[in-house]
Amino acid sequence: MPAPGAQRKRGPVSRTGTLYRMAQRLQAAGLRPTSQRIGLTYLIFGDGDRHVSAEALYQETRTAGLKVSLATVYNTLQHLAGGGMLRKVMVNTGQTFFDTNVSDHHHFFNERTGEVLDIPAGEVTLARVPAPPEGHEIAWVDVVVHLRRIAPVEG
Repeated sequence: MPAPGAQRKRGPVSRTGTLYRMAQRLQAAGLRPTSQRIGLTYLIFGDGDRHVSAEALYQETRTAGLKVSLATVYNTLQHLAGGGMLRKVMVNTGQTFFDTNVSDHHHFFNERTGEVLDIPAGEVTLARVPAPPEGHEIAWVDVVVHLRRIAPVEG
């Protein structure tokens, strides 16, 4: 099925359809439901929980026929994260991923493939988290465990 922005030019959005639900989610997050945002939201959330980078989502828009710039993709991801719909996962390669699962959990990062995977809740235990500086609060703690394939032992 093509992306919403690619198949729909004009007309009302059904109050029971997927596009309408995407528009409602955007409004609930305090975002204006433009056709580009609705299309991007459809691509992001259409297949369940996942981790996506701006570059990968931009490639998906090209495949789906949704005409948006990379800057629009990046800005929309940032706005969705700011509205609580996505969670940022930053890895030390300088790349940011956006996670559709906003619950408390941590991540594996495969250094070879660039893939981000969820670590189930409760699998990481932190003994102590430092108190934040005065005037600040801890928004969340994200542990990213970097994975590297072990070279086979020859013997």
